[in-house]
Amino acid sequence: MKQALTNASVHDFLIVEYNDVIGGRVAHTTFGAKPDGSPYTVELGANWVQGIQSPGGPANPIWILAEKYNLTNTYSDYSSIQTFDHTGAVNYTDLLNTYDDAYSVLEQDAGYILSENLQDRSFRSGLSLSGWKPGKNMQAQATEWWQFDWEYGQSPEESSEEFAIVNYNTTFYQYSDANNYVFDQRGFNTFIKGEASTFLTPNDPRLLLNTIVTKISHSDTGVTIHYKDGCIEAEYAICTFSLGVLQNDVVKFSPQLPTWKQEGIETFSMATYTKIFLQFPKDKVFWNTSTQFFLYADPIERGYYPVFQSLDGPGFLPGSGILFVTVVSDQSYVVENQDDATTKAQVLAVLRDMYGAKNVPEPTAFLYPRWSTTPWAFGSYSNWPPGTSLEMHQNLRANVGRLWFAGEHTHAEYYGFLHGAWFEGQKVGGTLAGCVKGNKTVCVEEVDYPLLHGDTPEAQYDPANGWFVTSFQTVGFDD
Repeated sequence: MKQALTNASVHDFLIVEYNDVIGGRVAHTTFGAKPDGSPYTVELGANWVQGIQSPGGPANPIWILAEKYNLTNTYSDYSSIQTFDHTGAVNYTDLLNTYDDAYSVLEQDAGYILSENLQDRSFRSGLSLSGWKPGKNMQAQATEWWQFDWEYGQSPEESSEEFAIVNYNTTFYQYSDANNYVFDQRGFNTFIKGEASTFLTPNDPRLLLNTIVTKISHSDTGVTIHYKDGCIEAEYAICTFSLGVLQNDVVKFSPQLPTWKQEGIETFSMATYTKIFLQFPKDKVFWNTSTQFFLYADPIERGYYPVFQSLDGPGFLPGSGILFVTVVSDQSYVVENQDDATTKAQVLAVLRDMYGAKNVPEPTAFLYPRWSTTPWAFGSYSNWPPGTSLEMHQNLRANVGRLWFAGEHTHAEYYGFLHGAWFEGQKVGGTLAGCVKGNKTVCVEEVDYPLLHGDTPEAQYDPANGWFVTSFQTVGFDD
């Protein structure tokens, strides 16, 4: 968005950043050791360019930037998968095709919901109606997790059928179905730093690092950003806090955000996606390094350390001995609130079920982030709950006077994706450039919906619809 301002010849801006580096949830760290003793770089947050470009079609802007900055990446081949349960290797890849068949039916159904303005439902309902009912079949549950939770960060029960399909189609059907895993040893945020260098000079005073915002005062005439050591007065401000930060009330808004805005913020979901990294001795690697993915079906708990991914293989980091496993949602909350030793013991127990106790040594390095408790994130990315309208999302997205909002969570189609954040930043930055320059054609406020109605008119709450007693009762209420 700052690039959009600069491109419009607006240079009088400040960037207020919580951390000591820009990039937000596109964050990496050092891990383990290379043969020469130096550490590897692994990504804690965003890790893939999702949807690349099809011949003759548009290109994902993140892919354009990845190519511009020569980011090292490899195609994630989801057909390169081996399946396991607690007894070891067992082939249930046929379930992947069974799920895909049901998904195809659901996909068409979601199109009808959107085009005919029908009532949305949960993705779980859509799957059931399409013939996919995993029940207590834990191999089917693992298959479903691989196909759905691993992408959306939450379960089918927690996700909209209509908008999950919108989200998938607008990315993978528009650009391509490719997901390219970025493991550039400079870090994925190299492209963000590179773009910033086109409008920021070294040690630019307009970039305020390590600055924690505590309060935002806003009015029809301007915005004041308060932080520990002072405040900034501005004509306009763009709030790029994650949905998780907005929901956790860590920054005070004065006056309070209007009810319609608060409803938009609290209605949507913040998913958590936790990657747990392990490095094993090079000469004791126990998995097939020519396979990219390993799917585990726990006999008791759905989503219990279900998907392992090898970085020690062709096209990645051969000889690194690095393997990582991903958990999301409730399992993320569990591992992020327990110590590393407990999590490591659980992961190793799963791997020893998969490969045999004698074959899995102790790792030489172990690490994972705690996104759900990180105070500048409180989660990984947003998700769309079932039965939630586009208008409600617009309330999440809309500005409040001179205070504007942008991020992956504010994009109605690309929510949860890195390119969603890019598009929203470009949109809001361009709009505010018009506002600053007095261009009323460009400076157009976002639509908001102070009053959203349900699907059922009051007159239909009657016996014909099974409604026999008013819910507005006071007789049995004891003061």
